[in-house]
Amino acid sequence: MTAAPADGWSPGTGNPPVEVRRSARRRRTVSADLRDGVVVVSIPAHFSAAQEREWVHRMVTKLQSKYQQAPRPEDGDGASGCADELLQRAAGLSRDYLQGRGQPLKIGWVRNQNSRWASATPSRRRIRLSHKLQGMPDWVVDYVILHEMAHLIEPSHNRAFWRLLEAYPQTETAKAFLAGAAFAANHALVGR
Repeated sequence: MTAAPADGWSPGTGNPPVEVRRSARRRRTVSADLRDGVVVVSIPAHFSAAQEREWVHRMVTKLQSKYQQAPRPEDGDGASGCADELLQRAAGLSRDYLQGRGQPLKIGWVRNQNSRWASATPSRRRIRLSHKLQGMPDWVVDYVILHEMAHLIEPSHNRAFWRLLEAYPQTETAKAFLAGAAFAANHALVGR
């Protein structure tokens, strides 16, 4: 079910449509994600129309506040002095591997990325890199930056997305390195 654009929404340009997905397997939980410009709200199938309206409003409001938060200094908006250096690095990677496409407007280190190495917000052309990448080999960090810049071009992990990363010779090695680092961190193998 697709509803009208979300009232008051403006993370990028215009108001995205809202799609409500009812699930018989879902009993109590409600979730919302922004996918390809559409706010997708997943609710239990047994919800009434009134409950649906209430939860759609709640979840859209929650996503709106998430995307409209004022930038914080630790989000890499220049407070650390590394943002310019990272922008230059991204520009070089874009030139060398993405034909000059996918360059972010902002890129920086953050301390609140605990389950991801990085994230990108295509609507704001912004990339956030986990502080956990600091100290890793340059070719690994370069891969992560390229991966996020590819998301600025193609938001989902489809064939077109992975084709964008084919030119980078360290893609598979960097993915393996990061998988090993994640395994070590999750199994308390680091620092023993």
